[in-house]
Amino acid sequence: MTDGAGIRDGDLPGDLTDAEAGMWQAFRNGSVYDLSSGDSVVDDPHGGHPWGPERTVRARIVCWLLLDGPPALAGRVSSLKLSGVQISGMLELAGGIVVPYMEMRGCRFERDVLMPEARFTTMRMVDCSVPRLEAARIHTEGDLHLPRCRFHNGVRLTDAHIGTDLLLNQAIVYRDRSGRSIAADGMTVGQDLQAELLESHGELSLRSAKIGVSLSLRGAKLANPYTRLALNAPQLTVERSMYLTPAGIGNALLSGATPARGTRIQRFTCEGGLRLDDGRFGDALDFERARFTLTDDQEVSLRRIQTPELRFLGEHPARGTVVLSGARVVNLMDRTDSWPGPGRLHMGGFSYENLVPRGPFPLAERLEWVTAATAEYNPEPYERLATVLRSGGEDEDAREVLLAKQRRRRETLPPAAKLWGYAQDWTVAYGYRPGRALVWMAVLWAAASLAFAHANHPPIKSGEAPYWNPALFALDLLLPVIDLGQVGFWQLRGGWQWLAAVMILLGWILATTVAAGATRLLRRS
Repeated sequence: MTDGAGIRDGDLPGDLTDAEAGMWQAFRNGSVYDLSSGDSVVDDPHGGHPWGPERTVRARIVCWLLLDGPPALAGRVSSLKLSGVQISGMLELAGGIVVPYMEMRGCRFERDVLMPEARFTTMRMVDCSVPRLEAARIHTEGDLHLPRCRFHNGVRLTDAHIGTDLLLNQAIVYRDRSGRSIAADGMTVGQDLQAELLESHGELSLRSAKIGVSLSLRGAKLANPYTRLALNAPQLTVERSMYLTPAGIGNALLSGATPARGTRIQRFTCEGGLRLDDGRFGDALDFERARFTLTDDQEVSLRRIQTPELRFLGEHPARGTVVLSGARVVNLMDRTDSWPGPGRLHMGGFSYENLVPRGPFPLAERLEWVTAATAEYNPEPYERLATVLRSGGEDEDAREVLLAKQRRRRETLPPAAKLWGYAQDWTVAYGYRPGRALVWMAVLWAAASLAFAHANHPPIKSGEAPYWNPALFALDLLLPVIDLGQVGFWQLRGGWQWLAAVMILLGWILATTVAAGATRLLRRS
């Protein structure tokens, strides 16, 4: 087949089949070329019913039309719009510049579609069956639509540049030889990446990808039982929000919105690890009702992410680990049942400014949340929680958190220091409950005053001792440093000497613990 004057004028080449001739004329007219039979079972591109030569065109002719097709008819715009067509052979557009609009619906490709480094205005493939899409470094000025397509050996969009939207809604993608379903590392999308109700069988890789508006994986099912990660997206940048939330089923109008009450929904599910390390999310990262199925060595890894709002509202994984080390969040929205148990939550260096619990989240359970994140004693999670509570006006809860921190620290101390810690806890709760010191002082003072009131203590030097006052004498023993002029004038023998010594010792302990607590309070303020 050669380019001749007749071809340039739009004449039909001589070796076209009837199906290809019809496609040629439809291209010049800009109309849809539909070879569907009208039988939904027969027309299913993913089914097993064979399509004969009357519905088959060669990939070479398709490429010819897209890269160097005939001129449009007068008053028309040439475009390739195919429906229910089978394309035989390999569709190769590598490095090509495709000017005509391209849309294929319900089509079946016998072999791979190769278009690395190709340039399009807008490309749409809807509900097509494709062995593999190889489109590394593809460039589109407009959309790239691949909804409801089925890719049997993966999709490659590495370093692709999509001018506006990338649509993968309801697509089904199986893994390639490297174990990846969709390889889109370094991809740039000008506006939205919508992959709602996507089924991914393999690793979905979005490393260093950049999304201009939002990334929606609502209702998606990611499964990768072959390796550790089902979603591998470190250094992902999303200018607005990333949604791993439910999607409404059966109503296209619900796409991109929260399903209304009573709508049948499908949750986001992830069978395998999820990695979003070093990600940046301009508005929010949303895990509403997300469900994770992990093995013991797999993680939901959110290391060093940055976002104004983290909505960690999914089901807690029965196995595996949640890692938030180094993450920076303004608002943390969570539930009591969203977090894993002890040893399976890591929050070293996790910074958040506000807690927005969804439903009841008592302080005791919040302390269990911190304890679960610190297999070994680490003061940082306790201090962060106390700071957030204090900034929200919950000073009493903040003191309880810091007291829990001291009690947790006590378990790591040697025996002598541990005993001293227990003394501080019992007396003034490490200074966080200073009222206890007054209670202890009052009890000891009353008991000692009562005891000394029933004793007869002769003066050491007659005529120099003050009038015997058991209450003042007991108070003088109990208050260190302060001299009330009672001690040192009376003879104490036997058990009374031991009682006086115990009173002095207890007074020093109470004073020391109060001083330690006051120092801690001053340091916090």
